[in-house]
Amino acid sequence: MANCIIAKMGNLRLIPAAIMVQTHRTTTSKHWNPKYKKLRKEKFLKVPFHDFNEDTDSLPEEKVRQKMKERGLLPPRPWVERPFYISSTGGVFEGYIPPEGDGKASVVSTTRAKQTVQLLEKKSKSMMAIRKIKSFDEDFDTKGFCQLAQDIYIKAHDSLVNKDKHLLRTVVTEKAYPEFMHNSIGKTIRWKFLESLEPPRVVHARCTDVISKENIFAQLTVRFHTRQQLSVYDRFGRLLHGSEILAKDVLEYVVFEKHLSNVYGSWRVHGKIIPDWAPPKDPSKLTRVKPEEKPVPPDNSENEKGSEALLANE
Repeated sequence: MANCIIAKMGNLRLIPAAIMVQTHRTTTSKHWNPKYKKLRKEKFLKVPFHDFNEDTDSLPEEKVRQKMKERGLLPPRPWVERPFYISSTGGVFEGYIPPEGDGKASVVSTTRAKQTVQLLEKKSKSMMAIRKIKSFDEDFDTKGFCQLAQDIYIKAHDSLVNKDKHLLRTVVTEKAYPEFMHNSIGKTIRWKFLESLEPPRVVHARCTDVISKENIFAQLTVRFHTRQQLSVYDRFGRLLHGSEILAKDVLEYVVFEKHLSNVYGSWRVHGKIIPDWAPPKDPSKLTRVKPEEKPVPPDNSENEKGSEALLANE
């Protein structure tokens, strides 16, 4: 019974243990068919590996080139190329110079007359720039663009009031975004567009190329004469600037930019031109938390004088 194993418990069948032992096979690297052994040997090539500890700086340049040619290597580049995307320009090129006293019919001066003549001279450049824009966009029209520019202008300010950063990035360039968000953290802004006193019009147009001649950007300056309401509150609810009741007439020169070479490019707010003759604006007040007053230590000089007097009497 010691040399037998029970295979089936039901019928009590006895099977010798020698039959159940599996044959042991050793794995070798030899091919099962010795035929074509020599050809299989020649199938593999011995590739010389690069010695990384080799000091190539001490070798002459011709020797290094010879070794690199033997290994099929290209010479290393002294710089690292990184792809980058330019979606907007860094500023306003050939900015528009507003005539002095614009928006006021009673202002007449020699400087304004000179500026009017200069604007007529620069009008030809604007016409050439508009023609360049129409070569990329056949349906472009300055009158239709003025209405689109006003919608973009209102949408940008509404997104700033509502603190919708995602929408603001779509209507404002990367250069103008930090200018919009500057000094707006921790403040409540109330802004309302009431009406247009004069229809918006394009007063300046320029096109330029960046890096390559095919990469063209266009900038259009639109004159807005509108009536608006603006009020700014600090984090404590105190009024810093403007009023929610009083409406003011605002004359602005807003620059819009578009990447013409980009098929999916769109017009966005790029900046604002502030003329030199514009009156300076008072900066808004800064509010801070009032620091807690430190407790003043009691003055012990009187107690010391009283104790000295008692000791003298004794």
